[in-house]
Amino acid sequence: MDWLQSPKQHLTVSGLLASSKSVTLGTVFEASQQSFLIILNDAETAGYCYHDLTQMLDKEQVVYFPSAYKNHHKHGTKDAANEILRADTLSRLQSGKPCLVITYPEALAEKVVSANTFNASKITIKTGEHIPSEKVIEQLESLGFEYVDFVYEPGQFSIRGSILDIFSFANELPYRVDFFGDEVESIRTFDIEKQLSLNEQTQITIVPDIEALEGETISLVEFMSNKTFICADNLRFIRERINQIYDDALVKANEQTKTATLTSRLLTGDTLLDQIETNRTIEFGKSIYNQVEQVSFQISAQPIFHKNFDLVTEQFTKYLTEGYTLYISSDSKKQIDRISSIFEERGTNIPFTSILKTLHEGFIDHDLRLCLFTDHQIFDRFHKFTLRSDMARAGKVAMTLKELNQFKVGDYVVHIDHGVGKFGGLLTTNINGRTQEVIKLIFKDDDVIFVSIHALHRISKYKSKEGEEPRINKLGTGAWERLKERTKSKVKDIARDLIKLYSQRMAQKGFEYGPDCYLQQELEASFIYEDTPDQVKSTADIKRDMESERPMDRLVCGDVGFGKTEVAIRAAFKAVTNGKQVAVLVPTTVLALQHYKTFSERLKQFPCTVEYISRAKSTKQVKDILQRLSKGEIDILVGTHKIVGKDIKFKDLGLLIIDEEQKFGVAIKERLKQLKVNVDTLTLTATPIPRTLQFSLMGARDLSIINTPPPNRYPVFTEVIDFDEAIIKEAINKEMERNGQVFFINNRVQNIYLLAEKLRKLVPEARIAVAHGQMPPAQLEETIMDFINYDYDILLATTVVESGIDMPNVNTIIVNKANLFGLSDLHQLRGRVGRSNKKAYCYLIAPPMKELTDDARRRLQAIETFADLGSGFNIAMQDLDIRGAGNMLGAEQSGFIADLGYETYQKILNEAMTELREEEFAELFVDEPRKNTFVSECQIESDLNLMFPSDYILNVSERMTLYRELDNLNDEKSLQDFETRLIDRFGPIPSPAKDLMIVLRIRWRALQLGIERIVLKNGRMTLYLVGKDTSPYYQSSAFTALLTYIGAHPHACKLGEKDGKRFATFSSVNYASEAYAIFEDITPQN
Repeated sequence: MDWLQSPKQHLTVSGLLASSKSVTLGTVFEASQQSFLIILNDAETAGYCYHDLTQMLDKEQVVYFPSAYKNHHKHGTKDAANEILRADTLSRLQSGKPCLVITYPEALAEKVVSANTFNASKITIKTGEHIPSEKVIEQLESLGFEYVDFVYEPGQFSIRGSILDIFSFANELPYRVDFFGDEVESIRTFDIEKQLSLNEQTQITIVPDIEALEGETISLVEFMSNKTFICADNLRFIRERINQIYDDALVKANEQTKTATLTSRLLTGDTLLDQIETNRTIEFGKSIYNQVEQVSFQISAQPIFHKNFDLVTEQFTKYLTEGYTLYISSDSKKQIDRISSIFEERGTNIPFTSILKTLHEGFIDHDLRLCLFTDHQIFDRFHKFTLRSDMARAGKVAMTLKELNQFKVGDYVVHIDHGVGKFGGLLTTNINGRTQEVIKLIFKDDDVIFVSIHALHRISKYKSKEGEEPRINKLGTGAWERLKERTKSKVKDIARDLIKLYSQRMAQKGFEYGPDCYLQQELEASFIYEDTPDQVKSTADIKRDMESERPMDRLVCGDVGFGKTEVAIRAAFKAVTNGKQVAVLVPTTVLALQHYKTFSERLKQFPCTVEYISRAKSTKQVKDILQRLSKGEIDILVGTHKIVGKDIKFKDLGLLIIDEEQKFGVAIKERLKQLKVNVDTLTLTATPIPRTLQFSLMGARDLSIINTPPPNRYPVFTEVIDFDEAIIKEAINKEMERNGQVFFINNRVQNIYLLAEKLRKLVPEARIAVAHGQMPPAQLEETIMDFINYDYDILLATTVVESGIDMPNVNTIIVNKANLFGLSDLHQLRGRVGRSNKKAYCYLIAPPMKELTDDARRRLQAIETFADLGSGFNIAMQDLDIRGAGNMLGAEQSGFIADLGYETYQKILNEAMTELREEEFAELFVDEPRKNTFVSECQIESDLNLMFPSDYILNVSERMTLYRELDNLNDEKSLQDFETRLIDRFGPIPSPAKDLMIVLRIRWRALQLGIERIVLKNGRMTLYLVGKDTSPYYQSSAFTALLTYIGAHPHACKLGEKDGKRFATFSSVNYASEAYAIFEDITPQN
């Protein structure tokens, strides 16, 4: 601190290790109240320093200044999220308040606009000021902002009535400005995905794309004040690195003859050092200057414990006896509690202070005698930092996926009563002089039907396996009805078997496991990633099943890498600590070895013996293993179908874990059925089981779904590229330099060997293996085993063989002709990398964006922007769901899904399960609450003006989406939320839209009252009652309430029957609100 007050210009600091550097910088910044420019050696180090400083200081004081480009300047792909951060930095610097700017050479090499140009390009808007919205729009357009229907990317604006949405380049969230005439009434930020308002603002500054502004360009150092402190790890290295960036760009510019603009875009390292000549500097290493003040610290980095709690206890006790104070930092209270309980269980008293914020790397300060340790390092976990622009990325993806799911004219749709047709658009029609909107559907031979917006829940977008074209149905032939009936009876057959097996199991008694012991807690605490809520729930479900006297049969589904194996290891260990043996059954030899390695590695610190048998073991070895197994010397045995054979004797088998059950043959499945009845069984599958199927299969299987990826996994860096040999070569070399391996996916067998030759020429030192589905199975398996054992650097394959195989050493995947893959295929392929704590890369090779179809472009943009394996992705995963349903229920069902479309198939499946539960297996499900519904559907016809007017919601796709969303709501709370969202996005709701919502409430009431159809026309309301005379409806309180109402209003109502259909008519009903008032009065007594 003395140096701050002194006139000395340069300071070097030694001895600062781990996060102590960030802590020191934060402290010096607070003392000096001057701006700091911190230049670190690379983007990742800068990101972690930014994270540490935001934990200590006000977030508004710390900014991260990245490169505008996605990978680096050479490839020339700009990243909108990074541009937000760059503009945000300039905006903060212009405010004049001191701040810490953290950057790295690639970012610093790129010039920015001058302060004058920046100030002239800003628009400031305040609440209460008078400014016509037209004037603001004019300014936005002059600054290059683009008009869109819905704002989801920086540089866009949209206008709806009095509401103006703007996405500035200097904020991670867009702004919503509400005008009252020419006055700015309110300003709020809003969520891109939901398009809903978040926080009120009194004043905002709109910044355009600073990279695109014309005018003088300067370096970031010149943009900042000359009183700024410059802090760097190594100024010498930074100078060399920036010079190298400049030279690389110069070579490329010479090739393209664009050298003239280079100096306006980039600066050299030498220029940078000249520019900071008068600034005060702090360096953390050998200084570049001669006359330097020096300060040194006595600090060491947090020791590496490798999750070994004996070592942790020993070290912590040593520091405490030496008079050090212990601090443990974590951003999760659960983790702190976990550490306390482990110390407690072990009987060691270790007092420590917990800090509910975390730094990137812990350290020990010997001068202050304090230890600041981080929980993620104690447990060997990867720690991830987040930037202000992450929300902008996620929002863009959500909008892209929404576009993919919207109805477009010409799309295939399914009407549950009429079959598959094409969507013909949203049309306006006139009924009895009143305007309404209807949906046009076109069937075979150009037959057309119009569907009311009240019946949209009967229409769904046709979804089947990607690329499969459906057959369009002909109206009026009965073929569609027959197909639905046939599907229902087949589904019932499958479900019947599942339910029978379930009932057998309910009647059996199994082994009752005891509660968790301390070894179990230690195992769970040492998991390298943080448990996701789904994992916590699955683990708890499995333990509850094991501790009950009923045999367990639980199915755990989750994407590859979402932690299913960890859940299985915990269950296996629980069985072992209770003196039972565990069998792990897998479909292939490769997977057997894989699981053996995973289980052994995870349990090596614990008293537990793991073995495996497969084709690769000799007869003598297998014999020895079987002998030890029968004596009880082996706790966990991993293997293929052999391990459930008759000749294999376990001493005391307590748990059977099955991986990917659907891949086994019929004989094995039968054997498993016999075993399952009295041995606890846990089945794992990576094929997602759709949410909707989960409900249907309840009562047939116990399901646990792991839908969320581990939170601190590295996001996979994803980039769409042309077939550029330089980038491909660089990507492969980069991976090989860190001793990693590469997947290269090429989905055509015809040219796979040509491509292998091309890669050999590009990267002669790489060892390349080729694998495809047309190879003999044994050879294919051998190739993959060799690849797993690091005999090859690159696996050039059609789709990655054996999707269940985990290869943590493969952290780069290159997909050729990525535009031909479906979204879920790309998602699954990318999920093959990034499975360890190394940064992973995914390169998608595709033709230029302008040459692609709209859908292909959207798919690639979505996958590129959404680098995290995320739950937000589920929306787009429907073709994966379809595969899951096919795998779960068999190949024949896949055929039905293709004919009916996924959503219709789902509805039929639900009906079939409900019928089985209520009829054939009623005694099994006696405890389940029954729904008291007499009708499953109520159709509404009306001549009232019910719609979202086109001047209220201009965009047709959005109107259609909102009609569908509204039509699928089922309760008052979700309807009120829907109304709130409408007002927020589009302003006050006009009466035709209000009436549309009242009609939805009428439909809900009508379903409770057993009404099949409502006709609201010519000032009358007619209700058609349940068609079946024998229906319990006619003995119900609902029917009694209707009769009571009619009896009380004899002049306005009457009951009638025509063509065998009973109805009730009510006169003088001219408005939706009047109809609803009648329903309010007809309330059945419970």
